[in-house]
Amino acid sequence: MLTGISLKDKTKLNEIRKNIGIVFQNPENQIIFDKVYDDLKFGLQNLNFSKDEIERNIDEALKSVNMLKYKNSSCFELSLGQKQKIAIAGCLAIKPKILILDEPTTMLDPISKNQVYNILQNLKQSGITIIYLTNFIDEILLCDKTIIFENGKIKKIFEKKDLLNNLDFIDSLEFPGIISLVSSLHKFGIDINLENLQIDELTKKIVENKIQKNN
Repeated sequence: MLTGISLKDKTKLNEIRKNIGIVFQNPENQIIFDKVYDDLKFGLQNLNFSKDEIERNIDEALKSVNMLKYKNSSCFELSLGQKQKIAIAGCLAIKPKILILDEPTTMLDPISKNQVYNILQNLKQSGITIIYLTNFIDEILLCDKTIIFENGKIKKIFEKKDLLNNLDFIDSLEFPGIISLVSSLHKFGIDINLENLQIDELTKKIVENKIQKNN
């Protein structure tokens, strides 16, 4: 259900589409027009937004992903990271209540990944519900709640504040990366509060802990 609307109700498709935005793994599968402006305008026109709403929403959406200066640029001359931000902006332009992202950083370089993380953090603070699908276990540090699926079934559900209590389970999945590092530090008695921690802040926390121990 979405605000009292069944997602199976085909008579409410336009209303559902105005409330849910979906970002694909590959932005090149989502962008269909040459110009950034035309690509964002297309979705708004299909949902019967007024001319004034279209202009205002496009500017606000591009500004929220730091791409306003590319409004009249060619999508196909942008980097992959920039294209992904345009794909996100295309969803934000309709002012959705829910944003679903399907492995949105898989094809991106580390700098572009961090830019997407920052955008999503700001969106979360603005009140948008974000559903983030990922195969990168480290990205659960971005989430307030994690749901792990296996063979199409829910294997585990926990909140970010309970991550340290679920490290043994995560270790059993044999995923490499930051979470494995957190697990090792935890076993050595180094306590790290992950509740408000983002991926790029972990190193800083470790260094601070090291300095405190040396002093």
